Amino acid sequence: MPKVCQITKKKRNNGYSVSHSHVRTKKVQNINLQNKKVWSIIQKRWIKLRICTKSIKCLHKIRI
Repeated sequence: MPKVCQITKKKRNNGYSVSHSHVRTKKVQNINLQNKKVWSIIQKRWIKLRICTKSIKCLHKIRI
């Protein structure tokens, strides 16, 4: 299963880890994914989602 948020479709970010001597090495910044059961208003049932914490905070705005 890929590390992608099922609601916002966010993925990992590529970046650099910079040392004190300014040597840059590549690193990957993964998103904070959590398994969450969410009540669907449209389907009237519980849905298991793998979503990031940013979208957990604004679930009341999102209509699923």
